[in-house]
Amino acid sequence: MRLRLVPRDTNWDFFSRSKITLGLSALLVVVSVIAFFVIGLNFGIDFRGGTTIRTESTQPVDVGAYRDAIAPLGLGDVAITEVFDPNFDADQNVAMVRIQAQEGDESISVETIQAVEGALQSIDPAISFPSVESVGPKVSGELVKTAIYAVLAAIGTVLVYIWLRFEWQFSVGAVAALVHDVVLTIGVFSVLQIQFDLATIAALLTIVGYSLNDTVVVFDRVRENLRRYKKMDLKEVLNLSINETLSRTVVTSVTTLIALISLFVLGGDVIRGFVFAMIWGVIVGSYSSVFVASAILQRLGVKRDWSKPDGGAGTQFANVDA
Repeated sequence: MRLRLVPRDTNWDFFSRSKITLGLSALLVVVSVIAFFVIGLNFGIDFRGGTTIRTESTQPVDVGAYRDAIAPLGLGDVAITEVFDPNFDADQNVAMVRIQAQEGDESISVETIQAVEGALQSIDPAISFPSVESVGPKVSGELVKTAIYAVLAAIGTVLVYIWLRFEWQFSVGAVAALVHDVVLTIGVFSVLQIQFDLATIAALLTIVGYSLNDTVVVFDRVRENLRRYKKMDLKEVLNLSINETLSRTVVTSVTTLIALISLFVLGGDVIRGFVFAMIWGVIVGSYSSVFVASAILQRLGVKRDWSKPDGGAGTQFANVDA
């Protein structure tokens, strides 16, 4: 017997409480924005600036022991990552120790670097330090700006793409869903004070792509049903389309979450922030495709007869396979 996560023929009304779901989404967006400005983000070394010390040893890297040795120095955020490379010798064990910029200092002092090296040598006398690199506040500030531009560029590109594929009402709904997902993710990171670094930006861009994929699947079915049922009320067309694609949406989300939860539990501290952002993004992305994007489309309305071209609709690529 084949496993089904969703009944074969569903007929659920997703818009019976659309005012409540849209209102809840709007409230959460406002709370997330307030949290961002009041609490702020817990920026990692990528955005705060800091120093990276490369270590090499003939002994295996023990990340926990390294962290315990450095912790008494009180240096704040310290990230330790073991480096793997097939070109390394059998007894060449490499790690990267990243230390956040210290308050009031342009760069980490020589004394602090020596203290870190001494602490690591106390647990591994064979350890050496081939290189030390620092990222100043100016460079980290530029990274923040670049990250913001990357997210905005992704959302802007989506706006153009959806407008060309469908109509402007579809693009407004899709972009509203993407903004909803990104803002809520930033809000969660702000409230929980999870470290926010370049890996999190990569997760945000991935969330944009995942949420867009879900939304386009629903919108594509909506367009097909608008052509098929020209007399059916738009709300009923949207409900029918969402029900028809619900099994695909749930199966995709659940299988993705299984992999992500496994990574979250077994992947270690290095990727935990990235994976957490992805887990949250998959959940809110699936939610927003139905309860934000489609609900906004219902309120904006859309042309009903897709058999007649509309020169001003921006649908010149509607029949091109994506």
